[in-house]
Parts: sequence; C-alpha cells; structure tokens
Amino acid sequence: MTDNGQPDATTVSAGDPLQAQDILPTDFAQAKLAGRVWRNDLNGPSPVLVLGGELYDASSLAFTLADLLERPDLLDICTSRRGLESLGAVDDFLSGAKGRLLAPADLQSIKAAGVTFADSMLERVIEEQAKGRPEQAQLIRDRLVPVLGDRLRGLVAGSPQAEQVKALLLEMGAWSQYLEVGIGPDAEIFTKSQPMSAVGCGDLIGIHPMSKWNNPEPEVVLAIASDGRIVGATLGNDVNLRDVEGRSALLLGKAKDNNASCAIGPFIRLLDEHFNLESVESLDVSLRVDGPDGFLLHGSSPMKAISRKPRELVSQLLNRSHQYPDGVLLFLGTMFAPVQDRHGSGQGFTHEIGDRVTISAPQLGKLVNRVAHSDQCPPWEFGLRALFHHLLQRRKA
Repeated sequence: MTDNGQPDATTVSAGDPLQAQDILPTDFAQAKLAGRVWRNDLNGPSPVLVLGGELYDASSLAFTLADLLERPDLLDICTSRRGLESLGAVDDFLSGAKGRLLAPADLQSIKAAGVTFADSMLERVIEEQAKGRPEQAQLIRDRLVPVLGDRLRGLVAGSPQAEQVKALLLEMGAWSQYLEVGIGPDAEIFTKSQPMSAVGCGDLIGIHPMSKWNNPEPEVVLAIASDGRIVGATLGNDVNLRDVEGRSALLLGKAKDNNASCAIGPFIRLLDEHFNLESVESLDVSLRVDGPDGFLLHGSSPMKAISRKPRELVSQLLNRSHQYPDGVLLFLGTMFAPVQDRHGSGQGFTHEIGDRVTISAPQLGKLVNRVAHSDQCPPWEFGLRALFHHLLQRRKA
C-alpha cells in the first residue's frame, strides 16, 4: 500500500526494481538516516531509522517523524539503538514484502527557496521573457547569456557587488523579478507542497497534463526542527512547469503544487560527526534522466555554487516573524536548468511520460522516480486526519 492508501501502482515499475545498494549513501555503514515507511502489518506509516543498513521502527519513541527529529537525544539513540524495533532489511520495503518507502516528511511544512543558483536564475529570466513559449527560449538565451551569464556566476546575493550589478542591469533594461530574488537582499521562499503530500523514492512523480514545457529540479532539502536547528539533509525533486510559470510568476502555485509533483528521499541523513553542514555545502548533486525514447540527460553541479548559504536561507525562513512549530523541510533551490534539445533544434528539454529521473549525491543516496501525468498518479488521500485516526487506532490496540 502507498501512503495514500493506494496499491503498489506507484512503484517505478515491476521491471525496474530498486535495491538498498542503489539508493543508500555510499558510506551507509556510518550514516544515521531517518525516514518513514508504510508497514503492511500495521496498514499504516511509521517513522524509522536506518543504521548500518538495517531498518528500525522508531514509533515507540515518536509517533511521527516530525516528533522524532525534535528529540535532542536522537543521535544518542542512533548510537545505542535503545527503544528501536528492528524491521529487517531496507530491501524488504523496496520489494514490497513488508511495506514500502514513503517520503521522509509528515507534519512538517514543505517550503522551497528559488533562484539560488546562477544558471537556473538565468533560465527563470528566459522563461519570463519567453512568456512560457519554449520555441522562443533559445533565441532569448543567445541574447541574454552574453549580457548576464558571467555577471551572475559567483555573485553573493545581497552584497555590495550584487547592488552594483543590479544598477548596471537596470540601466541596460535587463532587470527581472527573478534577478531581484536571486541577487537582492530577500530570498524567494514559497510553499512547495502540503504536509503529507510528497511522494517518496520509487513513486511516480507528476507532471500536470496541461504542460508542454517542464523539467525536474534536483535539490538538496534541509530538515529543520521547530527551534531552527538544521538536523539533517536529503534530496528532492521540485518539479516545475516552465510554460505555466513563464506565463506569469503569479501562477507559481499552479506550476509547482500538483498531485505527486514533489518527491523527497530516500532518507534524511542526520547531521553528526561524519556529516555536518559543511558537508552539505560541499555536496555534488547529479541528475540523470533516462527516457523511454532512448533520450539521456545527465550532469553534475556543486552546492558550492549557491548564491545564499543554507544558514542564511533558514534565517529568512524561520525567525521571530515566522515560526514552524512542526518543523519544516526546505528545498535549497535547483542548480540545474536542462536545456538539451530533445524534440528538435531550439526546442530545449521537456519531460516525456515514462522518464526515469535519478537525483543523487554520494553522501545522501539516490532519489529515483518515474514521470507520469499528475492526474494519472494515485490521488493523495492519506492526509493528516487519516494519520491521526491511524495513530489513535494503534494506541487503542
């Protein structure tokens, strides 16, 4: 069963199985991983820890992952493994034998920071100029890249140098609302998805059927406790409809928040002595798209190229003016803007149904999903009310 109560139709495909060795961090033996699974025996979700490659149910310590991540003694629990019930191998939840993986998020808000990397910043400007028409993108790209490209790379958002570049671009008539949030003092932070709505590793990921120009947005996602502590990191796919957002930035909600349009996983890696915030800032994130038409897109980009450090983004997200009592997951922005022609010269990249999208970083593992139309993905039905009913029944039992 899936998190929304649907059968296993959301797995990547029967002929495309995943194994633990495919998705866990390369140093999984020392990694402390937190997440969620659907347990077939309980017909419901449970928070889990993955330690030394073995999967443990943590619901005796916390009924929700949000509660588990709030515990100040969580790293000690990972070391001692006290109060944890072994559920066996991760492979048992990838095969469906005991259940399945869920997105490592339940009560937390799911937020995203946009326009935090130079290349994707430039592509947002191109979308705006193209008014959502992919056939115009290359012409605009040829005109803007010589003007904007080198000026944006390595620029620190909100710095005096950024203000100088802004003044120059205003004089040239090349300023944009995307550049304002990309290099100005205030970050773009928006609601990507609702609590409990994200899909996990192995699930279908949704593209709205109206869209003809769209792309994956591979990102590092921070797990943040209610007091602002950054407790871990994972991978995410902030699927974007370029034609919709390109028509108007006010359509951001329609471009971003659709059924199954947010994937997170496979697990949250907790910050510890082996993996800290500096490790997050040094990650190299890879994207690979394998199409049913034989199309292949792949590349790798460094987190070091981000224009705003993670701590700054968190400080703009959570402060005295805005709280998240259940914690929050924050997408840090995409460093990729796929432009490789897929359907002819100048047409750029867009998804095809059946694309296999793999987002990876050695210290975080791999997030694997296959693309479908959002109205063909299983509907989201297991929300907060269903979770509370399930937890109440477990308590009575």
